[in-house]
Amino acid sequence: MAYPNYICIEGVIGAGKTSLAGMLGKILNAKVMYEQPEENPFLEDFYTDPPRYAFQTQLFFLLSRYKQQQEFFQTDLFHETLISDYLFAKDRIFATLNLDDRELFLYDRIAVLLEQEIPKPDLVLYLQSSTERLMANIRKRDRHYEENISEEYIHSLNEAYNRFFFHYHGSPLLVINTTQIDFVNNAKHFEDLVDQITRPHSGIEYYSPGY
Repeated sequence: MAYPNYICIEGVIGAGKTSLAGMLGKILNAKVMYEQPEENPFLEDFYTDPPRYAFQTQLFFLLSRYKQQQEFFQTDLFHETLISDYLFAKDRIFATLNLDDRELFLYDRIAVLLEQEIPKPDLVLYLQSSTERLMANIRKRDRHYEENISEEYIHSLNEAYNRFFFHYHGSPLLVINTTQIDFVNNAKHFEDLVDQITRPHSGIEYYSPGY
């Protein structure tokens, strides 16, 4: 079966992007690129004092993701499928939510230049979930730099993600409602999800298991 050459997985913090990327990478024999939020030296300060550290945090993410994308798309003779646990264009979701008007103006001038050199994915997976489930996942994984994330912030981010992907047309998009499934620990849930991901896609499609 021919799989998409380049798959991006997206979702709010705690949606399971990294877990799904690793699991898909193994089953599809794919090369996987992981976002590395813990390398951002401003992130923990941002969750404590967002207005003060938003711009530094956002700019570091933008530039580090750009560098990582450039390195990732070097020739790889051993993998035909590439998977990323983030979509480069999603960076603007956080920028719009967290930056003031002047900061956003400067951010946009930089982002527009960088985005021109970023390959578009063949398929985007948006792991949609409830704020309650996301907060439960964040608490469960217990990362120190996420200790100060508020439920209010995750709720706002969740709404921003939904708006972004409601208008997204850059690539075929599969919106997956993950609120009532556990693809990490339930083999049947993961198998059903893989079946959905590996079939042909076009436009915007929705998958809501458990409903």
